[in-house]
Amino acid sequence: MKTFGFIGLGLIGGSIARAVRETVPEAVILAYDSNDETLALARKEQIADRTVPSIDESFSQCDYIFLCAPVQKNDENLRILRPFLSPGCLLTDVGSVKTDIHRTVASLGLEDQFIGGHPMAGSERVGFVNSKSVLLQNAYYILTPTKTVPAEKLEDYRDLVTRLGAIPLVLSCEQHDYVTAAVSHLPHVISASLVNLVRDSDNAEGLMKMIAAGGFKDITRISSSSAAMWQQICLTNTENIETLLDSYIHSLQQFRTYLENRDGNALYETFDGARIYRDSFINASSGPIKKSFALTVDIADEPGAIAAIATILALNQVSIKNIGITHNREYEGGVLRIEFYEEESVEKAQGILTGKGYTIYTRK
Repeated sequence: MKTFGFIGLGLIGGSIARAVRETVPEAVILAYDSNDETLALARKEQIADRTVPSIDESFSQCDYIFLCAPVQKNDENLRILRPFLSPGCLLTDVGSVKTDIHRTVASLGLEDQFIGGHPMAGSERVGFVNSKSVLLQNAYYILTPTKTVPAEKLEDYRDLVTRLGAIPLVLSCEQHDYVTAAVSHLPHVISASLVNLVRDSDNAEGLMKMIAAGGFKDITRISSSSAAMWQQICLTNTENIETLLDSYIHSLQQFRTYLENRDGNALYETFDGARIYRDSFINASSGPIKKSFALTVDIADEPGAIAAIATILALNQVSIKNIGITHNREYEGGVLRIEFYEEESVEKAQGILTGKGYTIYTRK
């Protein structure tokens, strides 16, 4: 019987804890969160066996400890936790930037028991109340071991991630931060810059906004996510984003200046301004870029789950253009992504699948 400790029990920490409860039912789960209501809910739903009001010696009994607070808080929590750690405990985190936490781990002499973690999953909804075990299913889960962590610890953690339903992928922390800067962080910078460029170039009648609403919404959808979160990502993975920005077009040079100056206010205003402007778009299909008609569905990771949905839609005369598992779900809700030929099919499929008890996510 193993004990799992969670420091921070939000969307990701809560989803991992739920997955542990379902797939490792004999596990003991200990949790700390700064929000008392979150801890009460975790006890009520029997996800946590025990909750504590602070980071203390209770965590000395843990075999695994997940650092699931916001990135800027994990370093502080790790320092508080340090005196209570047992030598056999495996430490991990869930942050989307890895190099900084690895540096902190090294400074505290904990490299022999740390493996960074980043589940490539998320939701526009936040908090433990919105967490769910299915969030991890078939999602990539990146592991960033230190150079001195024992191979058997890495293998055990890889096996745990697989048991939770995710797909483990082992990278160095430097590889992780460069890759995620390219496929996750830089796209957000580009999206925010593009939205703000159109906003600032539009005329008083909003002609650009009116014409670009359909396809433009699809390629800039990620601009609606948290400005504060992206401010912190840019301030902790700055060098990789700068390197990639140097290869990008001249219209993004001002954003690179914000990064060089570590100007948190400017970063926040950029992302928040993009979020506000992007959210004001009308729900239209016009625009120079063809709109994608798709929805995503939560499904259990079990044989026949995809076939069941395809059969339901076929029996109701709904044609599917494409169907597949979404492994990187940082910007997608749901596990299974289904594309259709027209907008009416999306609405029809949503009604049919909702009526069958499926949880559906559609794009704004």
